Amino acid sequence: MAGLDSLFLARLQFAFTVGFHIVFPAFSIGLAAFLAVLEGLWLKTGRQVYLDLFRYWLHTFSIVFGMGVVSGLVMSYEFGTNWARFSQKVGPILGPLLGYEVMTAFFLEAGFLGIMLFGMNRVGPKLHFFATCVVSLGTLISMSWILASNSWMQTPQGYTMEAGTGRFIPHDWWAIIFNPSFPFRLVHMALAAFLSVALLVGGVGAWHLLRARRAGQQPTEAVRIMFSMAMWMAAIVAPVQILAGDTQGLNTLKYQPAKIAAMEGDWESESYAPELLFGIPDMQNEVTRYRIAIPYAGSLILTHSLSGKVPGMKDYPRDQRAPSYVVFFSFRIMVLLGMLMAVLGFYSVWLRWRGRLWSDVLLQRAALIMAPAGFIALLCGWVTTEVGRQPFTVYGLLRTADSVSPVPGGAVAGTLVSFVIVYFIVFASGISILLRGFMKEPHVNEAAPDRHQPQRAAAMAAPISDTIPPSRPTREGE
Repeated sequence: MAGLDSLFLARLQFAFTVGFHIVFPAFSIGLAAFLAVLEGLWLKTGRQVYLDLFRYWLHTFSIVFGMGVVSGLVMSYEFGTNWARFSQKVGPILGPLLGYEVMTAFFLEAGFLGIMLFGMNRVGPKLHFFATCVVSLGTLISMSWILASNSWMQTPQGYTMEAGTGRFIPHDWWAIIFNPSFPFRLVHMALAAFLSVALLVGGVGAWHLLRARRAGQQPTEAVRIMFSMAMWMAAIVAPVQILAGDTQGLNTLKYQPAKIAAMEGDWESESYAPELLFGIPDMQNEVTRYRIAIPYAGSLILTHSLSGKVPGMKDYPRDQRAPSYVVFFSFRIMVLLGMLMAVLGFYSVWLRWRGRLWSDVLLQRAALIMAPAGFIALLCGWVTTEVGRQPFTVYGLLRTADSVSPVPGGAVAGTLVSFVIVYFIVFASGISILLRGFMKEPHVNEAAPDRHQPQRAAAMAAPISDTIPPSRPTREGE
């Protein structure tokens, strides 16, 4: 029983820490790209409003990036304290992949982050824009290495098993990195990050539009542009994300059919399978109760054929089934939110065509409510992916029970309680700072993070803000 307790607590602790962490890298990925677009538009058009929006969201990025780094450090220690057996067996593969992430992405981000945050008054506008683009690129590279590592755990290949130790020894690095699920999950995650930030930006813009309406004032140009850009992003990316999710579903059906069975709540494999809109999977009695289903839709969605065969959980031994009651609901929440995002985007396009984008209260209230929806859907997708892989850490090869460290349950419980207390204090403070910042609308000549930093020596060129009109960027030498 002690071993089972240790396993449960170790899984709970890792789920808690990674659940906090995954939001902030996704936030950084989407926001860094948004900042690069804003600064690029400022350089291209010379309009001060884009620079103001860039500086406004740069404050948020500085906080989010720091919170992501802090929350990620804890997980690296957990691999040694709680998952030592896992680290020992998969270390030859995951160790280099995570090392490449540090060398190619983290160093890149760290090298240019200072210029991005504090260099606006110290370097030329083109060099600063280059730094912003490099930081954005670094976040995407980091995501790629992390997803390559996790995707290999989902669809492992390119390895050999070491006799006696059971360690995974790399045999083909190209096969390891570009494993069957990696391209699909990379696209799905990148789109999720962009869409999550777009909805948050749109929610902040909607808040200020509604507040201006209540005050009987006209919204500022910065607020209108911020809201418009967010709605364009939602209208374009949400439908693409649905298509990306469909392709990933086909890939999962091919390589992880047991996960699909758990997600769908199906017990018997069948052709012309229905799609369950609702139900309560009963793992003990092997039945899904209170079913609400659409006939034939399950086969059509999963196989793109009405007669396609959908797997059932009874095709697999009981000890190899994922807990359907978790992934069944997490998957449906993710899909529902994705559909609502698409509806929000299409509605904004219709209102834009009617000339009512900034005056429609229903759209603004919906955008405000949907502000956190992207991150909620992202978390539900992560739960579906990781819990659906159970009871394995390396799908079909290494069980979770064989991956945990031989440590007492009390020790794991103690650190778990400590993490919960510290995380809620630290991250509640950080999130409250972000919310207070969102409640302040961007204004003309928005202050940059380095506004109050010491200026460079007089022998060097004067700060950008002191040498050019706020309405346009300058070229070097002007």
